[in-house]
Amino acid sequence: MPGKRSRPGWLRGLLLALGCLSVALGVVGVFLPVLPTTPFLLLAAACFARSSPRFYRWLVEHPRLGPWIGPYLKGQGIPMKAKVWAIVSLWVSIGVSCWLVPVLWARVLMAVSAIAVTAYLLTRETPKVTRAS
Repeated sequence: MPGKRSRPGWLRGLLLALGCLSVALGVVGVFLPVLPTTPFLLLAAACFARSSPRFYRWLVEHPRLGPWIGPYLKGQGIPMKAKVWAIVSLWVSIGVSCWLVPVLWARVLMAVSAIAVTAYLLTRETPKVTRAS
C-alpha cells in the first residue's frame, strides 16, 4: 500500500465514497456479466489506499473479494479464470450491444474497445498455479 500522504478531509471523504461505490459495483458485477468486477475492485483499492488504510486492508484481505485483485496488486498478474471470465463476458456484452445499436460508428468504437481490452488482458502475466502433491 502506498504511503499515506496528507490529504484534505473532503478529498479523503470523496475517495472513500468512490471506493465504497466501486466495491458495490464490483459485487454487482459478480452476478451481472455486463458489469465488470475486477476493474471496480481495483478502483476501490486505489481509492482506499489513498483514503483509508483500514478499508484497503479489509478489501485486499477479504475472503471473497481479495482473490479477484490480490495477485494483480502484488504484481503477479491476472489469474487465468479472471481473464477468461472477463474476455467472454466482454465479447458477449459487446456482441449484444452491437446487435442492439444500429449506428455503425458506435459498433466500430465498441469493437475497437473490446479488442484493446482483450489485448491488454492477454498481455498481462498469469500467476502460476501451485498444487500440493
